[in-house]
Amino acid sequence: MCTNKTKHGLSIFVLLQLSLLTGCVSYEPAILVPALNLSAEDITLADTAGASGARIDFGVELGLNESDSLSNIEILPGVRVRGISANGPADSAGIQLGDIILSINGTLTNHPDVVEALQQQTPTIENTLFNVRRNSVVFEATVIPRTVNINPIPRELYRIDPIASRAAYRTRMVSISEQPSIAAAQVVDVYQTSPLRDAAIEVGDMILAINRVPLNSAQDLVSRFNSEFELGETVNVTVFDGESVLEKRFDLWNPGRRVSAISLGPLLRYQSSLTPDSRSLDILDLWLFSIYSYNRVDEERSHSILGLINYSSDLGELIEE
Repeated sequence: MCTNKTKHGLSIFVLLQLSLLTGCVSYEPAILVPALNLSAEDITLADTAGASGARIDFGVELGLNESDSLSNIEILPGVRVRGISANGPADSAGIQLGDIILSINGTLTNHPDVVEALQQQTPTIENTLFNVRRNSVVFEATVIPRTVNINPIPRELYRIDPIASRAAYRTRMVSISEQPSIAAAQVVDVYQTSPLRDAAIEVGDMILAINRVPLNSAQDLVSRFNSEFELGETVNVTVFDGESVLEKRFDLWNPGRRVSAISLGPLLRYQSSLTPDSRSLDILDLWLFSIYSYNRVDEERSHSILGLINYSSDLGELIEE
């Protein structure tokens, strides 16, 4: 017969074992999530405006306006002039390397894609007003764009987010209630497993902001989804469907969680990995050998009892060393 003291001791022992089990269990995504390269700003594909292939050109090469601090790199307002065509429109207007273009005709230019989208509009020769910052001075420059005729070249279709929102977007300029044009990310494709479907966001809708913070471009949307939020986290977006502006929310794609490791001292040790697909289990690891050991790598499986009885099944791969 067990006394109350014995039962109390057993309860403490069980709770201790459960606490050890909780502290020794590791988790990782149940589905392998690839790393997403967020440096798409370094690749620029020209677009053509209309069947004639004509477009306007300001004669500048632009990049993100990154802060000069190595310890805290931030993206600041405006786009930085990285290159300038000699005797081109911007050069003739007095714009120099290193200048920060804050806006063009009242449209904020916080991403190179915004300027690119402006140059894709119907080619017209007219004065454009650039608000430019040079050091601590902000001035206005009048730039007369030139029309250029180009041969058909690779044309950017969209920026894709294969992970967080599982959809594709294109930078578009929109104007609502006669306000100055702003950049938006137009949905051009939605995966079958995209979380956008839960929020009834469809192809053609314009996403204007994330958590009420305006977007700079389609790439800005993709970058923020994948850098500012965890997978599975809830986000709020401002959407213009062509008739009204709505606030919608949805959960970013979630790969789920899986147990990747369990360690209970010498009693039990379990590990798993997705790359390569492998599993290992050791029961009563006595340093020199285990009472039972199991290993699987891809399709090859092996069992060992006391280090004396070994059994392997399925196919393995010979690797020359």
